[in-house]
Amino acid sequence: MDCVCFNTRKVGRLLGQFYDRALEPSGLKNTQVTALAVAGRLGAISITELARTMDIERTTLTRNLQVLQRDGLIRLGAGIDGRSKTVVVTPKGKRKLKAALPLWAEAQEHVLRVFGQKRWQSLRGELDAMRAGLRR
Repeated sequence: MDCVCFNTRKVGRLLGQFYDRALEPSGLKNTQVTALAVAGRLGAISITELARTMDIERTTLTRNLQVLQRDGLIRLGAGIDGRSKTVVVTPKGKRKLKAALPLWAEAQEHVLRVFGQKRWQSLRGELDAMRAGLRR
């Protein structure tokens, strides 16, 4: 099937499963590592802004954040107005992320060895262009 959506999602699922297996010893899923890393890098950030930054549906992100909050890896605080919430990575979350990053790096290195660094850079550029085009 020559469908862009189907084929990119298929590869995305395989990559997600691969990273999840690699991250298993940390107790985190690849989506959780990404959310912790992005939120940690940006500091206190609203759920809406975090979802926008990650290009993920807000409702999906909220479900993912509930698990991180339950496990004490993030804290949800009051946002600018009464309706918004701010995501803050806790010290426990920072420690958990720090422990997971070497596992992530191993998985990343493996994928780059299999696919090739040059090919990845080319694909990354194409994916960035596709994302920018679809946002218009």
